[in-house]
Amino acid sequence: MPFVVKKLHAPTKQKAFLFLMKELGYTQKEAQRLIAKGRVFVEGNVMDNQAGFVEGDFEFVCFEPLSKGLTPTFVANDFAIYDKPSGLIVHPQNRYTPYSLNDEIKHRFGQDANITHRIDQETSGLVLAARNKTSERVLKMMFEEREITKHYLALVRGKLDHPIDIREPLLRREDQSSIVRMIVRVHPEGKPSRTFITPLEYFPDIDATLVEASPLTGRQHQIRVHLFHVKHPIIGDPIYGQNETDAVRFLDKEMGEEERFKNTGATRLLLHAYSLEFEYGSNPYRIVSREDFVRECFEAMKLTPPL
Repeated sequence: MPFVVKKLHAPTKQKAFLFLMKELGYTQKEAQRLIAKGRVFVEGNVMDNQAGFVEGDFEFVCFEPLSKGLTPTFVANDFAIYDKPSGLIVHPQNRYTPYSLNDEIKHRFGQDANITHRIDQETSGLVLAARNKTSERVLKMMFEEREITKHYLALVRGKLDHPIDIREPLLRREDQSSIVRMIVRVHPEGKPSRTFITPLEYFPDIDATLVEASPLTGRQHQIRVHLFHVKHPIIGDPIYGQNETDAVRFLDKEMGEEERFKNTGATRLLLHAYSLEFEYGSNPYRIVSREDFVRECFEAMKLTPPL
């Protein structure tokens, strides 16, 4: 478990954030942020004051990254790129998350390294990580300003024989359930969203098309919702293309692997972050995934991959 509870001792009364700075090497901003997130416990109670004091014994919940041997596919002085497998979560959801891509990044490059964007847990492919705080600010701003071009591969249902420029606004569901709120839909009151779809190869035996998806905006579940909207849902999608009851059951982790395969046609979402293009420090970069996505698709559908 990456999050561990450390028992600490302050010999004299002092502000908790100063103790964390002096003893554990955090910056003031980091120390106060961790206190605000409820990581300090005094006599079993969460410290809720960033300027609170500690004296004597207390507990601190800290992140100690765990490595399972996943290495970056590309490394530069200020950033690294990982080819994330499907099923691996990018960032821990809470202190009980056993393992995430963030573990590997911080294990290899230190606590200042961080992810600059996210892809869905079931989506495989390229994730860009900053190696220091300065590059993190720059790269995150580049994503916000759309200075980083992303291309995805997806295997979709049906035959698609011409490019499609999808311009449909997307709205996140407003609902009392936090689970259902994760579901996005096309709606006139939503945020402007645009995805360009290019067909690459049609597989007649399974009536499916390999496409390249280029999102020009960065909305949650954008590619998935747009492809579902144009009647070419991504194979293996457990949310879009399913009835709401099954979608919620999947999100609630109440659906077994066999039922999920029966409902969606694959053991995973067949969506892959294939390439990243950007300029950093006056140098152009185009990083392409090395994974054989088509083979992975057929294996996830429990079929023999094409030669």
